[in-house]
Amino acid sequence: MLEALGLEPDVEAVYRLLLAQPEWSVQQIAEQLDVESGRVRAALDVLAELHLLQRDTEGKQLLPVSPDVGLGILVNRHDLELRSRLRRLESARASVAAIVDQYGGKRHAPEIVQQLHGVETVRRRLEQLAETARKECLSFFPGGAQRPDTMESSKPLDQMALERGVSLRTLYQDSIRNDPDTYEYVRWLSTLGAETRTVPTLPMLMVLVDREVALVPIDPEDGRQGALEIRSRGVVEVLHVLFTRFWDSGMPWHEQDGPDTVGLSRRERELMYLLASGHTDEAIAKKLGVSLRTVRRTVSGLMARLEARSRFEAGVLAARAGWLS
Repeated sequence: MLEALGLEPDVEAVYRLLLAQPEWSVQQIAEQLDVESGRVRAALDVLAELHLLQRDTEGKQLLPVSPDVGLGILVNRHDLELRSRLRRLESARASVAAIVDQYGGKRHAPEIVQQLHGVETVRRRLEQLAETARKECLSFFPGGAQRPDTMESSKPLDQMALERGVSLRTLYQDSIRNDPDTYEYVRWLSTLGAETRTVPTLPMLMVLVDREVALVPIDPEDGRQGALEIRSRGVVEVLHVLFTRFWDSGMPWHEQDGPDTVGLSRRERELMYLLASGHTDEAIAKKLGVSLRTVRRTVSGLMARLEARSRFEAGVLAARAGWLS
């Protein structure tokens, strides 16, 4: 908890224990924390360097400094350092802006399309774009539940972007509503001001930054191949229009997917459309970001509601009932 102040977890544990038991010896602390005495001595050295230990009036024993004094000084020191770094950063940003104004012509323009090979290369580029975004970041995230490690690593970048005033708008598929981890991540984002909506299906992974650059997969069927970074104004504008169309049809994450006028949820209607279009159950599951079992269970339920004896008959009856309009 205090790593930002230079206290690693083992050092913090020794400090907390000394605050509670200031008379304890190195051996007693080591036994309590179940660590070697050498690690305790190393932690005591760090605490001394940070002025969180001081000798008693007789100069015989090192005692912990009261946290309101010792930690307060550390917080103030780091606050001053942070403010100094921010001032230097603002100065550097002004210098960068001046260089861009002077030399940012077409002869220094980046390539219109670049290939980013591999998942790690794409991830690093996304982090760079998140750190430099000025106005907005728009994203498509197809599939179902997002990976916990991916969401956790995105949190600091998302928070910094939102604190800079960058607008974050993200579209997921409706299937994320059934995943507690993804749902909690979206809830956390919303508390910081991000906007999230869901739709039944999405065409591919896509990220748009400041209406200047877009990242799309090299192969939408195999994200491991990498991505294309596109800076063509025409292409980026088309992708922005695509995002807007899906966004306008999306449902805010905190709303519920209730039945429509014919009693179908959005996922059920999309499933019937995909089924009538000739997609296999496997393809439908992939497009909706759900399991194959969920698709087959939903199809069975819809056929029962239509009183259809076959999928072909279900398609005919669904069309008559207005389910495919």
